[in-house]
Amino acid sequence: MIRKFVLALLLVSVALFAVTLVQAQDDFPTDDDVNAIAKKLYCPVCPNTPLDVCETKACQDWREDIKMQLTDGWTEEEILTYFVERYGERVLAEPERRGFTSLVWILPVIALLLGLVIVVQALRNWKAARQALPDTAVSDPALDPDTLAQIEEDLHQIE
Repeated sequence: MIRKFVLALLLVSVALFAVTLVQAQDDFPTDDDVNAIAKKLYCPVCPNTPLDVCETKACQDWREDIKMQLTDGWTEEEILTYFVERYGERVLAEPERRGFTSLVWILPVIALLLGLVIVVQALRNWKAARQALPDTAVSDPALDPDTLAQIEEDLHQIE
C-alpha cells in the first residue's frame, strides 16, 4: 500500500514538473517573436537591409539583445524605443509619422492627387480640342464660294 502511494506521489510530481516545464518554455521568446521585431529594424552596417535577414555579427548581436529583452518582459515598443534612443531613427524600417518624417507619408499622396488632376485636365482639353476640329473643318465662314473658286483657278495655273 505504501508502495502504491509513493508511486502515485512520484507520478503526480513528474506530471507537475512536466506542466511547469511546458509553461516555462512558453515564457521564452521564439525566433519568430524575435524576427517580428527585428523586421521593423534595419541593419546598422548594411544599408537598407532588414535586421531579420541580415547575417552580420552586429545583426546577430542585436537579435540576441531583442531575445534577452523579450525574456526580461520588455514590450515591442520599449525595444524599438531602446534602439532608436541608442542608434537614432535611421534604424527603423518604417519612419515615425511625425515632424519632418511625416513628409515621407504625405508627399506621395500629394503627388498622386496632383498627377490625377493633371491627367483629368489633359483629357478634358484633348476632348474639347477633338470636338472643336470637325466644326471648323466643315464650315469656315471666312471662305466664300467666289474666293474658293479663285484659289482653285490659281492652283491650276501653277501646275
